[in-house]
Amino acid sequence: MHKKYDVIVVGAGHAGCEAALAASRMGMKTILLTMDINTVAKMSCNPAIGGLAKGHLVREIDALGGEMGRAIDDTGIQFKMLNRSKGPAVWSPRAQADRLYYSLRMLEAMQNQRNLDLKQTMVVGILTQQERVTGVRLFTGSEIYGDAVILTAGTFLNGLIHIGMFSFPAGRSGEFAAIGLTGDLNRKGFVSGRLKTGTPPRVDGRTLDYEKLEPQYGEDDPQPFSFRTKRIDNARVPCYLTYTNTNTHDIIRSSLDRSPLYTGKIVGVGPRYCPSIEVKIVRFPDKSEHQLYLEPEGLNTTEYYVNGFATSIPEDAQLDAIHSIAGMEKAEIMRPGYAIEYDFFPPSQLKATMETKRIANLYFAGQINGTSGYEEAAAQGIMAGINAVLKLSNEDPFVLDRSQAYIGVLIDDLITKEIEEPYRMFTSCAEYRLYLRQDNADLRLMDDGAKYGLIDGATYSKLKQKRELIDRYKQDLINMRPDIDVVNAVIDRLSSSPITEKESVYKLLKRPEITISSFFDMIDHPLFVNMAADEKLMREVRDQVELDVKYEGYLKRQLMQIEKFKTMEHEIIPSDVDYDAFPLSTEAREKFKKIKPHSIGQASRIAGISPADISVLLISLKRS
Repeated sequence: MHKKYDVIVVGAGHAGCEAALAASRMGMKTILLTMDINTVAKMSCNPAIGGLAKGHLVREIDALGGEMGRAIDDTGIQFKMLNRSKGPAVWSPRAQADRLYYSLRMLEAMQNQRNLDLKQTMVVGILTQQERVTGVRLFTGSEIYGDAVILTAGTFLNGLIHIGMFSFPAGRSGEFAAIGLTGDLNRKGFVSGRLKTGTPPRVDGRTLDYEKLEPQYGEDDPQPFSFRTKRIDNARVPCYLTYTNTNTHDIIRSSLDRSPLYTGKIVGVGPRYCPSIEVKIVRFPDKSEHQLYLEPEGLNTTEYYVNGFATSIPEDAQLDAIHSIAGMEKAEIMRPGYAIEYDFFPPSQLKATMETKRIANLYFAGQINGTSGYEEAAAQGIMAGINAVLKLSNEDPFVLDRSQAYIGVLIDDLITKEIEEPYRMFTSCAEYRLYLRQDNADLRLMDDGAKYGLIDGATYSKLKQKRELIDRYKQDLINMRPDIDVVNAVIDRLSSSPITEKESVYKLLKRPEITISSFFDMIDHPLFVNMAADEKLMREVRDQVELDVKYEGYLKRQLMQIEKFKTMEHEIIPSDVDYDAFPLSTEAREKFKKIKPHSIGQASRIAGISPADISVLLISLKRS
């Protein structure tokens, strides 16, 4: 345990796994420390990956060379593309996972990764010398030395679980809390806070009445999450839909005097966007029902996750409420729902690289930064891993801005905004979402993944081929002008207005009702043929070409906005600037000193900063 490592990663959740894999794949001797090797990449909450905006993050992680996309492709048991009825900017892939198999799949990746050691232990403190991290201290008193440390502690820091008025220390139900690390960081000058999240009960599928439940099926030929997965052929299972009712709500209301949320026992702030069932009922008293989604935990288990019923009411009330729901009248609860409070460290204490401002070479990633969600954690983890290696190699940092990726939006929000509740990624958070689509994550980010050695040569060659095909076929569409009668025969079936003179297919595709598939039977061209030498590649090329053509005007407008945004981002603020010497408002001065924005763009996004503050800052910087 006294070996010296380049990178030490503490915590083997979704952030820790991506951080450790990135660092070791980039050639650094890395160790991943976890309290239980059997819970590597464990899905603490719902057994699913992706979803609205979260699916974008998974695709971006994959384009950078991460593991999450490939793991869910291998272990998913139902796949869907959400929001297909809306514009492509908000299409988001989501998959149900075999929860146990997913964890085993990630554990296999860890154990077979060169340069990566995996150890079971608990970290209670960090070692420092001259404001630089030098290693970690274990609960046994041993020390492990390293040049960089990445903390990904999840909900384990002083974790406290609540079920009714009963509470006990735990990081997850059945697992120890991590004691000591928060206090050690506090003594080193870090500010911590307290957050809360929750999880629903799990029920035995053998006790459900499926005749009363609405089955929800996935797609037959789903798009993989990973750009490196050719096709998904996994076994698939349905989820089931049901609803609460007024009787359910009455049962829950009658238990509020024993709810830790409403008796003041819980002090941590919970997520506003994903409230517990008791909060929904109190907040929306006129709503007679709430949707519940029963998600299978895996292929070889009868356990179901009751999505939408997160709760911390007592066990007896949980059971009574569950039994009042259609299809669950005789359901047996296998694991009760609970709330968990845990320590976090406001991410305004971080740089854009995920490195802490106070101690060099110390990085925070995941729920320790106040985020929620596997995908948000994994995104921070891979960025922390890459940047730790780059700093140790004396190379420029890797920072994605808001115009480049959802990952850039996520990190910029974290380090700029005040985190008062668990942060969750939404498509509405991204102002350039038409450009930052999930389908083009490889075109946006895979160059970076290849640059850092995280993308293999064959995958990168295919990306280059894809780019060439997209450019070539766009030009072909401009040159392609079929006969008027042939085109009118096609568009008449689509209830589109006929043409009176020849038009290019490029122009025709701008009509919303016309797609590339409309021309499958009339044009002999590789773009319009279903079968090709590489069907997956051709499908991706067709999708890119069609979206680029249809949304060309909007994309040009967004790219102009991005250019203006980059101008602000390139206005760099010196790290040693003295804000006390500038005639700023007291609030602006305090916030600039606390967050230490690296650019005028970031400064302008700080909550409470006015355009007048930015003007004063610009003038003062130029004068000094």
